[in-house]
Amino acid sequence: MDHDSRAAFFDGTAEHYDEDPTFHAAVADALVAPLPEGPELVLDVATGTGFAAYAALRLKPARVLAVDLSPAMLAKAEAKAPELDPSGLISWRVAPAVPMPAEDHSADVVLCASSLHFLGAEAFPDWLRVLRPGGRLAFSVVSGARFKPSGEFAPFVPRDLDFPHDEAGAAALAKDFVDVSAKTFTVDDGDRVRSVFVVHATAP
Repeated sequence: MDHDSRAAFFDGTAEHYDEDPTFHAAVADALVAPLPEGPELVLDVATGTGFAAYAALRLKPARVLAVDLSPAMLAKAEAKAPELDPSGLISWRVAPAVPMPAEDHSADVVLCASSLHFLGAEAFPDWLRVLRPGGRLAFSVVSGARFKPSGEFAPFVPRDLDFPHDEAGAAALAKDFVDVSAKTFTVDDGDRVRSVFVVHATAP
């Protein structure tokens, strides 16, 4: 699937993406919560409408680079900046998330919220590339037991990643990292209950 087709697909979902704020905000908070304050550079991979990028501001970073393939998603993300990022710490860039438009070993933190199932296994070596030694990775991943892509959605899901069925499987995705932890994270917004695996790891 080429970049233009992917961008067009996600542009088409942007209008309604923020109609589900509880889940996206909760996942972003879970990714950021255990990370240390004061990173120089945070990369938010496939930022969508910016939930993880804005959550990263709690870490008091020097700067955040948020990247997404969809101009419409980024437009919605950047529209929140006057309220959520008045200091302008976040830079927004339309670009493929893999490879990230960042120098080797330049980032202290990489975040990827609710997007790994669109990126596939090639994301992991790229995250190792951009993270400095000791840099932190935080990502969420859907459960293989529940995630069954179908219809127009299915062609956008890479086939090179086996989605985990338990926390051990989720942790194993970050096999080239160290100090890996994974937990089941559940969000109940009153209408439905959803669970993902939240994984934290460190670049060797």
